[in-house]
Amino acid sequence: MTLLLMAAGSGSRYGKLKQFDELGPAGEFLMEFSIFDALKNGFKHIVVITKQENQEFLRQHLSERIETAVKLDVLVQKIEDIPNGIEISKERKKPWGTAHAVWTARHVIKTPFVIINADDYYGQEAFEGAANFIQNQKNNAVFALVGYQLKDTLSEFGSVSRGVCTVKNNSLNSIIERTKISKSNGVITDQDSGITLDSNATVSMNFWICTPKIFDYTGPYFETFLSNTDNHEKNEIYLPFVAQEMMQNGHISVKVIDAKSQWFGVTYYEDKEVAVNTLAQLTDAKKYPSPLWN
Repeated sequence: MTLLLMAAGSGSRYGKLKQFDELGPAGEFLMEFSIFDALKNGFKHIVVITKQENQEFLRQHLSERIETAVKLDVLVQKIEDIPNGIEISKERKKPWGTAHAVWTARHVIKTPFVIINADDYYGQEAFEGAANFIQNQKNNAVFALVGYQLKDTLSEFGSVSRGVCTVKNNSLNSIIERTKISKSNGVITDQDSGITLDSNATVSMNFWICTPKIFDYTGPYFETFLSNTDNHEKNEIYLPFVAQEMMQNGHISVKVIDAKSQWFGVTYYEDKEVAVNTLAQLTDAKKYPSPLWN
């Protein structure tokens, strides 16, 4: 089983590269706890998508910690990595988005795999559920999403972006991306639309379980995106949009798995204290050794 971590973000709201902030009791990165949880549940291949300037540092950092029996690939999400025969009409400075980050791994992943954000903590039970799903998976057209409740994924320090899901019979029907969600006086609101949101709504935190089928679809999807020159400068292709279009076109179905675990992230720098304290508490409770790696 393979774990793919997306670690190519810039951390604009956090103010620094949060993927490499030392949040663990012994200075571990947040992504190291996810890798630890994945390895504990039988994953044997780790793929990290990052920026060119961080590739060698991250490869060395992780290879010194992960046992040699685990395959490690640290790949660069390159702006110039686009489908053949397409020319970009404008100067591009930022990566092409989360779906493109996943597509970057198309040459090294050949079996079902998990996708997560490197700057989120998903919980040990979430990885256990993902491993069970993959081990029992018999159809490469059935994906899964590990879902969390909206009320458990907010920040006290500003608005957040969440994919709000419609779920029926443990299957995903749709995802609506709400980009400015906040809580005030006990009420959760999407500030862009003014809609009040159900605090118990299932949301996507980009914990997906996919098969290589997603690579086959993302290529043509990307080509269509690039056929519109308005997209060349800043617009991105997002993983939830690709998954939803695959569902709508009948290519896949998506099961929703209850995370049964705590999520936290570091959207804003002020979130750091909560993350540090939570990781310390989990370590004190013997959920993790300290240091994490021996």
